[in-house]
Amino acid sequence: MSDTSENSIISLKALVDKGSNKIIFVECGHDFLDVLFSFLTFPMGTIIKLGRNHSVESVPVEIGCMKNLYASVENTDVQQFHNKVCRDKLLCPRNAAESHCKNLKFKIDNGESIRYFLCPDWNCLGVFENKLLLSQFKGNLLSLYKGTRCDNCGKSMDREYSLSVSSSFADQYEGVFVNGLARLIVSDDLQVLPPSSGASFSLCTKLGVLDGNTTEETFDVGIDEVLKLLMSSFVSKTPLTRTLLKHEPEPKLSNEIVNQGICFEPTMTSNMVNEDEEKISVKLMISKSKKIVCYAEAGGDFVNLLFSFLTLPLGFILKQMRDSSWKGCIDQLYKSVQDLDDHYLKSTDHQNILMSPKLFPGFAYKNHLLGAEEGSEASYYYAYCRPNGIEDMLLTDKTLIPAKVMYTFHLKLVNDRSCQGFLKGATMFIVTDKLIVRPISPIFGFSILNELKVPFADIKEELVQVGKEEALRLLVASFVGDSALTDVFIRQPQVRNEENLDI
Repeated sequence: MSDTSENSIISLKALVDKGSNKIIFVECGHDFLDVLFSFLTFPMGTIIKLGRNHSVESVPVEIGCMKNLYASVENTDVQQFHNKVCRDKLLCPRNAAESHCKNLKFKIDNGESIRYFLCPDWNCLGVFENKLLLSQFKGNLLSLYKGTRCDNCGKSMDREYSLSVSSSFADQYEGVFVNGLARLIVSDDLQVLPPSSGASFSLCTKLGVLDGNTTEETFDVGIDEVLKLLMSSFVSKTPLTRTLLKHEPEPKLSNEIVNQGICFEPTMTSNMVNEDEEKISVKLMISKSKKIVCYAEAGGDFVNLLFSFLTLPLGFILKQMRDSSWKGCIDQLYKSVQDLDDHYLKSTDHQNILMSPKLFPGFAYKNHLLGAEEGSEASYYYAYCRPNGIEDMLLTDKTLIPAKVMYTFHLKLVNDRSCQGFLKGATMFIVTDKLIVRPISPIFGFSILNELKVPFADIKEELVQVGKEEALRLLVASFVGDSALTDVFIRQPQVRNEENLDI
């Protein structure tokens, strides 16, 4: 994606209800639809980072407990992590679909270009394809994060390169996820529907729009509007109206939604639950009178699980939600991808990227209870061109290597993760009901009880085991509400009707 995305504009034709001054739907092509659907591939940490800089009408967007998890990572001493890279992975997680998203109309990753780092020692760069030089080189390592220690020599990998890419005609005109000629309508709550009269009439009927009480308007949408639309979709059922007509925002997503009895049971199948799976022990401090979890005491394995939520793509989280009630409507995008006719999307593979988005390669760890899969690692090539007057190049497409190149290095990503997770294993932590995480401290525990007005005589301790089912419930609860521990371990989820059990 070029740096000119800041100046890019998409024109949307909207049908507006004059009576309520609300957007009924907009008509759009692949460029806008691709941007909308790309939201499903964004890691949650990226979304939280974007939300800090793009509040909705000066009101910070709070997505359940996710903001607290992100702040907890920031506030945790880097010495608690295996290395700085483990912390960076949580604060700046990579998108497994970034090779697709680079071709979007707008660059939405905080304006930061994707960076790659090599060891400054040429002896560690890689294996020349010239077999005579094989003995001079030990490895072929590439890192996504500055400061990673080279596995060969131990030096900091800080020699920076940008990836050389070639935008084809197809990239620009045939769509990223959606077929280039597709035209669809998007409702105010982000349902994507075929552009038929029946679909538009149905929307008008559902909204109680009167005949002759509509008007057509055209809106120019830039990157600021797209970011506002994304953030509004977490706290409103009418994000298009909020973005295009600039209505006042509604209150933030809060725990009152959970208290009304929402069901946050994740999608579970029988083969997902393993009776022999390794479980995590967590000690809960429960108020007997208020029936809430005041806080938990847990080891690094539990905090690794919570912090890993930030690396998960939005689509993975929405897939677990089923029909959970909540304040936002971003889940309508996920359902739309599921329900759209095949010919609107470029392929089944593109649909799977959106419906079952994967972790970026190297982001999983041992005993990752959520079962999130890693994407396939790309092939990387370093073209050493000097002294032929051509700059050295980093590429993923070997066919783009210039003819004048002297040598080609085949690189692989350095294994800069710990198989045990992001944190060192010895430390114990306190985790509040809102998922604020701090190193264990009795003083912090008392301050929590004081804030909740819970006397310590009212506290009972309870040891619980967290397996795959509990982990998925925690994920959904942390996304839709702000009392995740209570919602999962104390409150009983609402029982569903059978007709609502299908995804």
